Amino acid sequence: MNEEIKNCRRCDLWKTRTNVVVGEGSLSADIMFIGEAPGYNEDKQGRPFVGKAGKILDELLNSVGLKREEIYITNILKCRPPGNRDPLPEEIKACTPYLDEQIEMIDPRKICTLGNFATDYILTSFGLKSENIGRIHGKIFKASETLDIIPLYHPAVAVYNPNMRPILIEDFKKIL
Repeated sequence: MNEEIKNCRRCDLWKTRTNVVVGEGSLSADIMFIGEAPGYNEDKQGRPFVGKAGKILDELLNSVGLKREEIYITNILKCRPPGNRDPLPEEIKACTPYLDEQIEMIDPRKICTLGNFATDYILTSFGLKSENIGRIHGKIFKASETLDIIPLYHPAVAVYNPNMRPILIEDFKKIL
């Protein structure tokens, strides 16, 4: 699947990307984190969550005793939208079959969505009602007998508003 993603041309984002960001972590992870799209640093390195938001994500993981090697981290989009703009509906539609394959392959017990776009896509995919992240962050949704979905604020929120950090920390405690 990685080669297929790296050669993808389903939308126009391939024209402006430096690297495809497939995802990383344990392929047998119980917990999967899904963000929105790669940013500048992710595009340069080909790895998810390596910029400022990634540093905050690492701190949040550490706060609940999780290591990156134990989880799997990916995004809805595998290529960076120009200027870090929001993903377009046609880009989401083009790219999410890869995400669906990743979820099926990893078969996590918990999916933690980071931000509105990931939350909306995942909740809707599992037949659940999506709402704004501000209303549902930190709540646990039962997608099946064996899968919980936990919407979380995107770690970047704490880059722009440090007052959000305690809320993120509290929400991360619910993962365990």
